Amino acid sequence: MRVRESVVVITGASSGIGRATAVAFARKGCSVVLAARREEALEAVRQECERHRGARALAVPTDVTDAGAVDDLARRAVQRFGRIDVWVNNAAVTVFSPFLEVPLEDFRKVLDVDVMGYVHGARAALRVMREQGEGTLINVSSIVGVVAQPYTHAYGMSKHAVRALSASLRQELRLEKAKRINVCTVLPATIDTPLFEHAANYTGRKVVAMPPVHSPERVARTVVDLVRVPRREVVVGPTGRYLVLQSRIAPGLVERMMARQADRTHLSRKEAAPAGHGNLHVPAPGAGAAHGGWGGRRRTAMRRLATATLLAAAAAGLARRARTS
Repeated sequence: MRVRESVVVITGASSGIGRATAVAFARKGCSVVLAARREEALEAVRQECERHRGARALAVPTDVTDAGAVDDLARRAVQRFGRIDVWVNNAAVTVFSPFLEVPLEDFRKVLDVDVMGYVHGARAALRVMREQGEGTLINVSSIVGVVAQPYTHAYGMSKHAVRALSASLRQELRLEKAKRINVCTVLPATIDTPLFEHAANYTGRKVVAMPPVHSPERVARTVVDLVRVPRREVVVGPTGRYLVLQSRIAPGLVERMMARQADRTHLSRKEAAPAGHGNLHVPAPGAGAAHGGWGGRRRTAMRRLATATLLAAAAAGLARRARTS
Protein backbone atom coordinates (compact mmCIF):
# COMPACT_ATOMS: atom_id res chain seq x y z
CA MET A 1 0.00 0.00 0.00
CA ARG A 2 1.19 3.51 -0.75
CA VAL A 3 1.95 5.48 2.43
CA ARG A 4 1.67 9.02 1.12
CA GLU A 5 -1.82 10.51 1.43
CA SER A 6 -3.06 7.56 3.49
CA VAL A 7 -5.63 8.14 6.22
CA VAL A 8 -4.22 6.85 9.50
CA VAL A 9 -5.98 6.46 12.85
CA ILE A 10 -3.70 6.17 15.90
CA THR A 11 -4.82 5.44 19.45
CA GLY A 12 -2.60 6.49 22.33
CA ALA A 13 -1.41 9.36 20.13
CA SER A 14 -0.82 11.87 22.93
CA SER A 15 2.62 10.54 23.92
CA GLY A 16 5.32 7.95 23.36
CA ILE A 17 5.15 5.60 20.39
CA GLY A 18 1.73 6.87 19.31
CA ARG A 19 2.89 10.47 19.15
CA ALA A 20 6.09 9.62 17.27
CA THR A 21 4.08 7.48 14.84
CA ALA A 22 1.60 10.29 14.19
CA VAL A 23 4.44 12.67 13.32
CA ALA A 24 6.12 10.05 11.12
CA PHE A 25 2.95 9.60 9.06
CA ALA A 26 2.41 13.36 8.90
CA ARG A 27 5.87 13.76 7.41
CA LYS A 28 4.76 11.43 4.64
CA GLY A 29 1.86 13.71 3.81
CA CYS A 30 -0.78 11.51 5.44
CA SER A 31 -4.01 12.54 7.11
CA VAL A 32 -3.79 11.48 10.74
CA VAL A 33 -6.63 10.98 13.20
CA LEU A 34 -5.33 11.28 16.75
CA ALA A 35 -7.02 9.52 19.66
CA ALA A 36 -6.24 9.57 23.39
CA ARG A 37 -7.85 10.71 26.63
CA ARG A 38 -5.88 13.98 26.95
CA GLU A 39 -7.41 16.77 24.88
CA GLU A 40 -4.60 19.23 25.60
CA ALA A 41 -1.92 16.77 24.53
CA LEU A 42 -3.86 15.77 21.40
CA GLU A 43 -4.12 19.40 20.36
CA ALA A 44 -0.34 19.77 20.73
CA VAL A 45 0.22 16.70 18.53
CA ARG A 46 -2.30 17.96 15.98
CA GLN A 47 -0.43 21.22 15.63
CA GLU A 48 2.89 19.41 15.36
CA CYS A 49 1.55 17.14 12.60
CA GLU A 50 0.03 19.95 10.58
CA ARG A 51 3.37 21.76 10.42
CA HIS A 52 4.41 19.18 7.83
CA ARG A 53 3.45 20.01 4.23
CA GLY A 54 0.44 18.12 2.98
CA ALA A 55 -0.48 16.66 6.36
CA ARG A 56 -3.95 17.04 7.81
CA ALA A 57 -4.80 16.12 11.38
CA LEU A 58 -7.95 15.56 13.40
CA ALA A 59 -7.86 15.24 17.20
CA VAL A 60 -10.62 13.10 18.73
CA PRO A 61 -10.46 12.71 22.53
CA THR A 62 -11.26 9.03 23.06
CA ASP A 63 -11.29 6.54 25.92
CA VAL A 64 -10.57 3.22 24.17
CA THR A 65 -12.31 1.27 26.95
CA ASP A 66 -15.60 2.73 25.66
CA ALA A 67 -16.63 0.76 22.55
CA GLY A 68 -19.08 3.45 21.53
CA ALA A 69 -16.41 6.13 21.71
CA VAL A 70 -14.09 4.06 19.50
CA ASP A 71 -16.88 3.50 16.98
CA ASP A 72 -17.41 7.26 16.96
CA LEU A 73 -13.67 7.74 16.36
CA ALA A 74 -13.91 5.58 13.22
CA ARG A 75 -17.07 7.38 12.11
CA ARG A 76 -15.44 10.80 12.46
CA ALA A 77 -12.35 9.65 10.58
CA VAL A 78 -14.48 8.48 7.63
CA GLN A 79 -16.70 11.53 7.82
CA ARG A 80 -13.69 13.86 7.64
CA PHE A 81 -11.37 12.00 5.25
CA GLY A 82 -13.60 9.50 3.44
CA ARG A 83 -11.83 6.27 4.44
CA ILE A 84 -9.42 4.59 6.86
CA ASP A 85 -6.31 3.11 5.25
CA VAL A 86 -4.35 2.34 8.42
CA TRP A 87 -5.42 1.85 12.02
CA VAL A 88 -2.73 1.68 14.72
CA ASN A 89 -3.84 0.19 18.05
CA ASN A 90 -1.32 1.60 20.49
CA ALA A 91 -2.99 2.98 23.63
CA ALA A 92 -1.56 1.26 26.72
CA VAL A 93 -1.11 1.63 30.48
CA THR A 94 0.73 -0.51 33.00
CA VAL A 95 1.17 -1.26 36.69
CA PHE A 96 4.27 -2.47 38.53
CA SER A 97 3.58 -4.47 41.67
CA PRO A 98 4.16 -7.76 43.44
CA PHE A 99 1.26 -9.95 42.35
CA LEU A 100 -0.49 -10.20 45.72
CA GLU A 101 -0.25 -6.45 46.34
CA VAL A 102 -1.65 -5.01 43.10
CA PRO A 103 -5.16 -3.58 43.59
CA LEU A 104 -7.60 -5.59 41.50
CA GLU A 105 -9.18 -2.40 40.15
CA ASP A 106 -5.77 -1.48 38.69
CA PHE A 107 -5.22 -4.98 37.29
CA ARG A 108 -8.61 -4.85 35.56
CA LYS A 109 -7.96 -1.35 34.21
CA VAL A 110 -4.76 -2.45 32.48
CA LEU A 111 -6.58 -5.36 30.84
CA ASP A 112 -9.50 -3.12 29.90
CA VAL A 113 -7.27 -0.59 28.14
CA ASP A 114 -4.58 -2.89 26.75
CA VAL A 115 -6.83 -5.77 25.64
CA MET A 116 -10.40 -4.53 25.23
CA GLY A 117 -9.14 -1.22 23.86
CA TYR A 118 -7.48 -3.18 21.05
CA VAL A 119 -10.60 -5.27 20.54
CA HIS A 120 -12.70 -2.13 20.20
CA GLY A 121 -10.18 -0.63 17.79
CA ALA A 122 -9.94 -3.77 15.67
CA ARG A 123 -13.72 -4.08 15.39
CA ALA A 124 -14.13 -0.42 14.38
CA ALA A 125 -11.26 -0.58 11.88
CA LEU A 126 -12.21 -3.87 10.26
CA ARG A 127 -15.82 -2.82 9.71
CA VAL A 128 -14.58 0.06 7.58
CA MET A 129 -11.81 -1.91 5.89
CA ARG A 130 -14.16 -4.74 4.93
CA GLU A 131 -16.43 -2.24 3.19
CA GLN A 132 -13.44 -0.69 1.44
CA GLY A 133 -11.95 -4.07 0.60
CA GLU A 134 -8.51 -3.05 1.85
CA GLY A 135 -6.58 -1.61 4.78
CA THR A 136 -3.90 -2.32 7.34
CA LEU A 137 -4.47 -2.90 11.05
CA ILE A 138 -1.31 -2.60 13.15
CA ASN A 139 -1.36 -3.79 16.76
CA VAL A 140 1.49 -2.63 18.99
CA SER A 141 2.40 -5.44 21.37
CA SER A 142 5.79 -5.85 23.13
CA ILE A 143 8.58 -8.34 23.55
CA VAL A 144 7.00 -9.07 26.94
CA GLY A 145 4.26 -10.62 24.83
CA VAL A 146 6.84 -13.34 24.16
CA VAL A 147 9.18 -13.19 27.17
CA ALA A 148 7.25 -12.24 30.31
CA GLN A 149 8.79 -10.31 33.19
CA PRO A 150 8.04 -10.02 36.91
CA TYR A 151 5.95 -7.26 38.50
CA THR A 152 3.96 -6.37 35.32
CA HIS A 153 1.58 -9.32 35.20
CA ALA A 154 -1.41 -7.54 33.66
CA TYR A 155 0.70 -5.75 31.05
CA GLY A 156 2.44 -8.98 30.04
CA MET A 157 -0.88 -10.82 29.83
CA SER A 158 -2.27 -8.07 27.62
CA LYS A 159 0.68 -8.14 25.22
CA HIS A 160 0.39 -11.92 24.86
CA ALA A 161 -3.32 -11.39 24.18
CA VAL A 162 -2.61 -8.78 21.51
CA ARG A 163 -0.42 -11.26 19.61
CA ALA A 164 -3.15 -13.89 19.85
CA LEU A 165 -5.79 -11.42 18.64
CA SER A 166 -3.65 -10.48 15.63
CA ALA A 167 -3.02 -14.12 14.72
CA SER A 168 -6.71 -15.01 14.97
CA LEU A 169 -7.72 -12.05 12.82
CA ARG A 170 -5.16 -12.93 10.16
CA GLN A 171 -6.54 -16.47 10.03
CA GLU A 172 -10.13 -15.28 9.77
CA LEU A 173 -9.31 -12.80 7.01
CA ARG A 174 -7.44 -15.52 5.14
CA LEU A 175 -10.46 -17.80 5.30
CA GLU A 176 -12.59 -14.94 3.99
CA LYS A 177 -10.07 -14.42 1.17
CA ALA A 178 -9.74 -10.77 2.21
CA LYS A 179 -6.25 -10.59 0.72
CA ARG A 180 -6.03 -6.79 0.71
CA ILE A 181 -6.63 -6.43 4.45
CA ASN A 182 -3.48 -6.92 6.53
CA VAL A 183 -3.03 -7.38 10.27
CA CYS A 184 0.48 -6.75 11.59
CA THR A 185 1.95 -6.91 15.09
CA VAL A 186 4.85 -4.80 16.35
CA LEU A 187 6.88 -6.01 19.34
CA PRO A 188 9.08 -3.19 20.67
CA ALA A 189 11.80 -3.74 23.25
CA THR A 190 12.27 -0.96 25.85
CA ILE A 191 11.37 2.39 24.32
CA ASP A 192 12.14 5.90 25.58
CA THR A 193 8.59 6.99 26.41
CA PRO A 194 6.75 8.45 29.44
CA LEU A 195 5.15 5.02 30.11
CA PHE A 196 7.44 4.29 33.06
CA GLU A 197 6.84 7.67 34.69
CA HIS A 198 3.07 7.30 34.26
CA ALA A 199 2.84 3.69 35.46
CA ALA A 200 0.96 2.70 38.58
CA ASN A 201 3.51 1.45 41.07
CA TYR A 202 3.28 -0.60 44.28
CA THR A 203 6.84 -1.94 44.43
CA GLY A 204 8.23 0.78 46.68
CA ARG A 205 10.99 1.35 44.10
CA LYS A 206 11.14 3.90 41.29
CA VAL A 207 10.41 2.43 37.86
CA VAL A 208 13.15 3.08 35.31
CA ALA A 209 13.55 2.06 31.67
CA MET A 210 15.21 -1.36 31.43
CA PRO A 211 18.25 -1.19 29.14
CA PRO A 212 18.86 -1.00 26.30
CA VAL A 213 16.47 1.83 25.44
CA HIS A 214 15.43 2.69 21.89
CA SER A 215 13.76 5.83 20.55
CA PRO A 216 10.03 5.93 19.81
CA GLU A 217 10.94 7.14 16.32
CA ARG A 218 12.51 3.75 15.68
CA VAL A 219 9.17 2.07 16.34
CA ALA A 220 7.39 4.71 14.25
CA ARG A 221 9.62 3.93 11.25
CA THR A 222 8.78 0.25 11.64
CA VAL A 223 5.05 1.01 11.67
CA VAL A 224 5.32 3.15 8.53
CA ASP A 225 7.33 0.42 6.79
CA LEU A 226 4.63 -2.14 7.61
CA VAL A 227 2.16 -0.15 5.53
CA ARG A 228 4.50 -0.43 2.55
CA VAL A 229 5.44 -4.07 3.16
CA PRO A 230 3.07 -5.83 5.62
CA ARG A 231 4.56 -8.53 7.84
CA ARG A 232 3.02 -10.77 10.49
CA GLU A 233 5.23 -9.73 13.38
CA VAL A 234 8.20 -7.40 13.67
CA VAL A 235 10.44 -7.07 16.73
CA VAL A 236 11.97 -3.62 17.22
CA GLY A 237 15.47 -3.60 18.75
CA PRO A 238 18.34 -6.11 18.42
CA THR A 239 18.17 -7.22 22.05
CA GLY A 240 14.45 -7.87 21.70
CA ARG A 241 15.10 -9.98 18.60
CA TYR A 242 17.77 -11.91 20.50
CA LEU A 243 15.48 -12.58 23.46
CA VAL A 244 12.63 -13.73 21.24
CA LEU A 245 14.96 -16.08 19.36
CA GLN A 246 16.56 -17.49 22.49
CA SER A 247 13.18 -17.97 24.16
CA ARG A 248 12.43 -20.56 21.49
CA ILE A 249 15.72 -22.38 22.11
CA ALA A 250 16.06 -22.16 25.90
CA PRO A 251 12.84 -20.76 27.40
CA GLY A 252 13.73 -21.62 30.98
CA LEU A 253 17.08 -19.87 30.80
CA VAL A 254 15.60 -16.75 29.19
CA GLU A 255 12.86 -16.68 31.85
CA ARG A 256 15.45 -16.71 34.63
CA MET A 257 17.57 -14.12 32.85
CA MET A 258 14.61 -11.78 32.39
CA ALA A 259 13.70 -12.09 36.07
CA ARG A 260 17.20 -11.01 37.12
CA GLN A 261 17.39 -8.23 34.56
CA ALA A 262 14.00 -6.77 35.49
CA ASP A 263 14.78 -6.83 39.21
CA ARG A 264 18.20 -5.25 38.76
CA THR A 265 17.55 -2.66 36.08
CA HIS A 266 13.78 -2.03 35.77
CA LEU A 267 13.32 -1.00 39.38
CA SER A 268 15.77 1.42 40.97
CA ARG A 269 17.93 0.14 43.80
CA LYS A 270 18.59 3.70 44.99
CA GLU A 271 15.32 5.62 44.61
CA ALA A 272 12.09 4.81 46.40
CA ALA A 273 8.64 5.62 45.04
CA PRO A 274 5.30 6.10 46.80
CA ALA A 275 2.43 3.80 45.92
CA GLY A 276 0.01 5.26 43.41
CA HIS A 277 -2.39 4.63 40.54
CA GLY A 278 -0.31 6.55 37.99
CA ASN A 279 -2.36 7.45 34.92
CA LEU A 280 -4.59 4.37 35.04
CA HIS A 281 -7.82 6.05 36.06
CA VAL A 282 -7.03 9.73 35.42
CA PRO A 283 -4.88 10.83 32.46
CA ALA A 284 -1.62 12.62 33.20
CA PRO A 285 -1.85 16.41 32.86
CA GLY A 286 0.02 18.55 30.37
CA ALA A 287 0.82 18.62 26.67
CA GLY A 288 2.47 15.20 26.63
CA ALA A 289 5.73 14.12 24.98
CA ALA A 290 7.06 11.40 22.73
CA HIS A 291 10.15 10.83 24.87
CA GLY A 292 10.50 9.92 28.52
CA GLY A 293 14.00 11.28 29.08
CA TRP A 294 15.88 7.98 28.97
CA GLY A 295 18.09 8.98 26.06
CA GLY A 296 21.48 10.69 26.02
CA ARG A 297 24.92 9.46 25.02
CA ARG A 298 26.09 8.50 28.49
CA ARG A 299 22.89 6.63 29.26
CA THR A 300 22.98 4.94 25.87
CA ALA A 301 26.57 3.82 26.40
CA MET A 302 25.75 2.47 29.85
CA ARG A 303 22.74 0.58 28.53
CA ARG A 304 24.73 -0.87 25.66
CA LEU A 305 27.35 -2.06 28.11
CA ALA A 306 24.65 -3.61 30.29
CA THR A 307 23.15 -5.29 27.24
CA ALA A 308 26.50 -6.67 26.12
CA THR A 309 26.98 -8.10 29.60
CA LEU A 310 23.49 -9.58 29.53
CA LEU A 311 24.02 -11.19 26.13
CA ALA A 312 27.40 -12.57 27.14
CA ALA A 313 25.89 -14.11 30.27
CA ALA A 314 23.08 -15.60 28.24
CA ALA A 315 25.50 -17.05 25.70
CA ALA A 316 27.57 -18.56 28.49
CA GLY A 317 24.43 -20.06 30.00
CA LEU A 318 23.40 -21.57 26.68
CA ALA A 319 26.89 -23.02 26.24
CA ARG A 320 26.76 -24.60 29.71
CA ARG A 321 23.32 -25.96 28.94
CA ALA A 322 24.56 -27.49 25.70
CA ARG A 323 27.54 -29.13 27.43
CA THR A 324 25.40 -30.71 30.14
CA SER A 325 22.60 -31.90 27.86
